[in-house]
Amino acid sequence: MAKKTNAGGGKIQLKWVRSFICAPVKQKRVVKGLGFTRLNQVIERPNTAAIRGMVAKVPHLVEIVE
Repeated sequence: MAKKTNAGGGKIQLKWVRSFICAPVKQKRVVKGLGFTRLNQVIERPNTAAIRGMVAKVPHLVEIVE
């Protein structure tokens, strides 16, 4: 069998920068699905298309840390 590899490879650091109090429920679920538990938290996730898609859904709440 062929070995699966990450499309982007490596890791990506994300920071939760804005509260989701007035955000729709779908956006709240995306932020929680990324693994955030508190505001201004920085987390590291694999650089995959799924994670990038989740970040693209809430660009006003989450930012990519360089």
